[in-house]
Amino acid sequence: MVVAAALPLVAEYGAAVTTSQIARAAGIGEATIFRAFKDKDEVLDACVAEAVGTDHVLRELATISLDEPLDVRLTEAAEALRAHMERMGTVVGALHASGHLRPGRGGPDGREGHDGREGRDGREGRDGRERRDGRGGRDEGRDGQHGAGPPPDARAQSFLALRDGVVELIEPDRDACRLSPEKVATAFLGLLFTRLHTPAPGAEAPLSPEELIAVLLHGSLKHPGSDRWP
Repeated sequence: MVVAAALPLVAEYGAAVTTSQIARAAGIGEATIFRAFKDKDEVLDACVAEAVGTDHVLRELATISLDEPLDVRLTEAAEALRAHMERMGTVVGALHASGHLRPGRGGPDGREGHDGREGRDGREGRDGRERRDGRGGRDEGRDGQHGAGPPPDARAQSFLALRDGVVELIEPDRDACRLSPEKVATAFLGLLFTRLHTPAPGAEAPLSPEELIAVLLHGSLKHPGSDRWP
């Protein structure tokens, strides 16, 4: 509740947000925050962990209906992942700009990540989510690896978790694909993450989700005799 209320405030104010603002947004007394968190820095670390963690977006991917056509499923997945990446960038960027994520700052567990800090580890991992096929997910929580600067192995685990979520959306159409669902999902994420990078001035606008899915599923060549896109 505290972290959910704090996230939009952190995105707006960065490290300048106050615990009284967070308490008002959460509808609780300020003292209640300090029953769960040692100080404001610990609240901010928890916000970073929530923003960069994959649990929320994996739950969104799991709600996409497998009865929809494949292109619709993947378009919905692209929108969910875009929102996840934008939220992560907004929260981390706001804290970095306001000095909370400065280089060399150690995390709560004393380890340094990609940007010199490691996020708080108090969040549940993907083992809290049941896969569509009944298998348990990966345990990626409470190990300190979902902070703003996770080490390479944690980034790889997060990527694999996202890939597995997309694979589940592709699996019903396995027989219609020339490549395995795993390879299609990897290509999908590669195209999507490239699209999300800020384009250089004067560059072409990034692919829309519909264009991205069209290229992924049908290639970039027109069908013989067709002048339409895709």
